Amino acid sequence: MRLRVLVYNVHGFRAGARRVADVVARLDPDVLLLNETGGRWRLRRFARRLGARAAGDPWSPLRRRVKDAVLVRPPWRVVEHRLVRFEPADRWLPRGAIVAEIARDGVGMTVVTTHLGLRPGERIAHARELVRLVQGRDVPVLLGGDLNERPDGRAVATLTRHLHDAWALGGGDGDGETFPAVDPTARIDYLFVSEDLRVERALVPSALPEARSASDHLPLMAELHLVPEG
Repeated sequence: MRLRVLVYNVHGFRAGARRVADVVARLDPDVLLLNETGGRWRLRRFARRLGARAAGDPWSPLRRRVKDAVLVRPPWRVVEHRLVRFEPADRWLPRGAIVAEIARDGVGMTVVTTHLGLRPGERIAHARELVRLVQGRDVPVLLGGDLNERPDGRAVATLTRHLHDAWALGGGDGDGETFPAVDPTARIDYLFVSEDLRVERALVPSALPEARSASDHLPLMAELHLVPEG
């Protein structure tokens, strides 16, 4: 079974949800791991435009939002999802992860999207929490997002001890830089996969002119193949 996965910090759709949707439609993913999704109405409109279902953070009157989301397009469906808030929490910019269980044709998968913070110590602690979330799963795992860290960082190292870096396995030309979109110099957006997913190709579509203006990040795209059991 083949699977196309997109990791994308959409910058709150500040450039317009239509512009981001045009970029995504060109890449035609099955599963999207989004960060900085802005208001809920923007996310819902964006998902409808793509014919996708969105799994985001639940509404709360007392807490600020963790603006990450997992989107899936048919025949994939979201079976269930939850928000995991990281501690200690930043009052004004809380961090966390959306953990979604998705399925199609009897095949299940765990998908986690996250946006780590700017402080190194915080990133390491949250990376360890992410490892605890995915350890021991009996289904394939996808974990990705904006880690705010280059590949030599300690949070990235924590994750690569337990999951495989899709870019390292299938990246093409260049070093996978995604930020800033206009002239990318830093690889800070990642996709990690469990060993039962084979990475056939990973790419950053820097040649798409519309991608350079749709967000302050470029998307990361990966084409995967589910390795049959046995």
